Amino acid sequence: MAQPLPEPKSLPSPPNDGITSLQYLPSSSSSSSSLLASTSWDGALRIHDTIAKSHVVTQTMDSGPLLCMAVGTTTTTTSSSSSSGESSGGGGVVYTGGIDGSIKRYDIATSTVTLIGKHSPNIEQADLVNGKKKVAVSCLCTIQNTNWIVSAGWDKKFHIWDVSKCKNIDSEGDAEENGKDGKNTATAAQPVATMDLPGKAFSMDVSLDGTKIVVATSGRRNCFFDIIHQSNQTQEEKDGSTSSSPIEVKLLSDRESSLKYQTRCVKFFPDTKGIAVGSIEGRVAIEYLDDIGIS
Repeated sequence: MAQPLPEPKSLPSPPNDGITSLQYLPSSSSSSSSLLASTSWDGALRIHDTIAKSHVVTQTMDSGPLLCMAVGTTTTTTSSSSSSGESSGGGGVVYTGGIDGSIKRYDIATSTVTLIGKHSPNIEQADLVNGKKKVAVSCLCTIQNTNWIVSAGWDKKFHIWDVSKCKNIDSEGDAEENGKDGKNTATAAQPVATMDLPGKAFSMDVSLDGTKIVVATSGRRNCFFDIIHQSNQTQEEKDGSTSSSPIEVKLLSDRESSLKYQTRCVKFFPDTKGIAVGSIEGRVAIEYLDDIGIS
């Protein structure tokens, strides 16, 4: 006989508008995590403790409505630990993508906000919304054991950012980081890799081994990218300089989804041998990479 479903319980201080993403923070080596992060159309990041059923923190990210989120374990890194992604501080971090095109990081341990990067309007491709370009960041993913975060948005762009090259921002920063009126004027970093997409990004995932990325876009397209991690020695051998990008991205395939309607979500298998694709009609399709010519 089937067991009855447990009684649902609400958490205090919920968002004031629709929730756009939910994700548990990474667990520590000694215990599982009970901290649940959420983003909302009200522009705030919230963290709740689902065991204690308590509200931990609410942070307004000043990015307009937040459309996506990714969580990580790194806080601040040094050049010696950038390849391993080891943290020099405690606690986790949450990355958010805003409708204004910004990617920001919230450090839970220090309660600081960092501007990672910003999608810029593409005059030729972006659509007008109330006279403004669509630059919203709609998808975010972290690449394990690296300082890189991947973003994709409504501007039909795909970027990879190095989070170790970003600075904290706040209303009381120094004169170079903030204007005379106290408002943040920090300059976003430049992406280490950029690719064009065939349409607006709706969903994205990075394989657990950090070698492949899949992006589902408008027009029922699924784009597969190969990530090549390059050492400084490899870069020197190629171009005689260490200033080139530490990562190379290649388009493996741009194909139509096997589902009839628009893709809502896409996820890699844990072994990276296939993907699961869900659409707005409520159907799920399984696609094996070998079957679609991706090795």
